[in-house]
Amino acid sequence: MNPPNAVRGVSDTALWVAYFRALESRRADALFHDPYAERLAGEHGFRIANTLPHGNKQEWAWVTRTYLFDQFLAGAIQDGADLVLNLAAGLDARPYRMNLPEALQWVEIDFPDIIAYKDGVLASEKPRCRLERIALDLSDLKARRELFAQLNARARRVVVASEGLLIYFPTEAVASLATDLAAQSRFQTWIIDLASPGQLRLMQRTTGKQLSEAGAAFKFGPPEGVNFFAPHGWEAVQVRGMLKTAAEFKRAPAELLSLLPEPEGNPGNFPWTGVCQLQKR
Repeated sequence: MNPPNAVRGVSDTALWVAYFRALESRRADALFHDPYAERLAGEHGFRIANTLPHGNKQEWAWVTRTYLFDQFLAGAIQDGADLVLNLAAGLDARPYRMNLPEALQWVEIDFPDIIAYKDGVLASEKPRCRLERIALDLSDLKARRELFAQLNARARRVVVASEGLLIYFPTEAVASLATDLAAQSRFQTWIIDLASPGQLRLMQRTTGKQLSEAGAAFKFGPPEGVNFFAPHGWEAVQVRGMLKTAAEFKRAPAELLSLLPEPEGNPGNFPWTGVCQLQKR
C-alpha cells in the first residue's frame, strides 16, 4: 500500500499544484492571489510537497506556469474568446479568482473523482462566469470528439487550455488530441506548457521516478519543440520560457540562473520549459 504522503495517481498532482498556489498567494509580492488554493490542496497536497523527494524544488516552475497561463488566458478572452475549454482542469480556481465577463462560458474537463472533490470544496463559492464541469476521460476518442463538436456549436471563438496535461501523454496521443482540436472551426487558440527533451529526461530522473510508480509518468518532450504541432493544425504565436519569466520576478532558484539566457529557437537537449500560445493554422 502507498504511504499516506504518496502520490496515488495523476489526479494527486493537482493537490500538489494547489499547494504551490497557496504559498504564492501568501506573498506580499504575489504574482496572483488564489484564496481557494489552500482548501483545495488540503492536508494531502501539503504532505506531497513536503515529503516527495525534490517536491518543494518545483515551486518556482509551477507558480510561473500558473502566472503565464493567467496572462495568456486573459489576453485570449480580451481578444474575443467567449468559451474557455480547460482540459484536465484539476483544481484550477480561475473561474472564481480571475476578473472575467459574466457571459463567458468556462467548461472544465476532468476525471469524475477530481470533479466531485472540487465540487465539494467549492460548493459555497460563486464563479464569476458561466462555469460547467464535465466528467470525461480524454482517452475516450469518440466521447471527446462528440463533446468538442458540441462546444464548437455553442461559441464564436474558443480558447483551449491544457495546463500540465500533455507531458503525461505519449507522443501519438498528443498528436491525436491536437488534430481533434484543430478539426473544430471555432477552436482558435490553444495554450499549452511544453518541456524540451533535455528537461523531460531531468524530470524523469527526479520527481518523475515516484510519479511513474503512481501511474503518472512524464512522457512528452518532443525534439521538434513547439514545431511538433504544425502538422496537426497549430502554430506558435507566443512562447515564454518559464525560467526566464521566473528570473524576471525573482522566483528562479539561484542554482539555475546559470542557464540564462535561454536558447533561441528549438531548445533541444537544453533543460527548458515554457508556456506557448498556439493559433489555428
